[in-house]
Amino acid sequence: MGEQAVTGAGGTPAPERTPDATGEDAAAAAGGAAAAAGTTAPGPTSAGMTADGTPAAPADVSGAGMSADATPPAPAGAPAAPGPQERTSDITAGPGGVMTDEAGVVTGDLTLRTEYADGQVTLRVQYKDADEWYAVTGGRAPLADPAALDAVHTVAVALLNRPEG
Repeated sequence: MGEQAVTGAGGTPAPERTPDATGEDAAAAAGGAAAAAGTTAPGPTSAGMTADGTPAAPADVSGAGMSADATPPAPAGAPAAPGPQERTSDITAGPGGVMTDEAGVVTGDLTLRTEYADGQVTLRVQYKDADEWYAVTGGRAPLADPAALDAVHTVAVALLNRPEG
């Protein structure tokens, strides 16, 4: 393939240049095309990120009822997002006990606590009526809907409560 000459206005060669990293060339091109068409520029050109991987400043997305990279406000009269929650049940560990991160295997009569906070569910156990709580190994997972906490706790009790052995 051969090289092609690029000409500017009036048939004169355009000066050589490289695109900038900030995106001003693209914004100028969009604004210039909009101006030529007799319209206004289309607003923000960021979708929450830049070419170099650094986050861009939040951008107004007018008409869509939201801003990019921002949490939309709750509608008037909507209930507040639930805070930390927990459920507890007394269980009896089956053969082999319950593996914990801090104490290893715990056995016997235990209390299971299923906690929800910041989009995560965490299982903890303690010896019945003791003060120390231990994280159940592998007992942490994302939970998008806090309303599912009861179901998660019910399943955890069903899996860990083995009073018959």
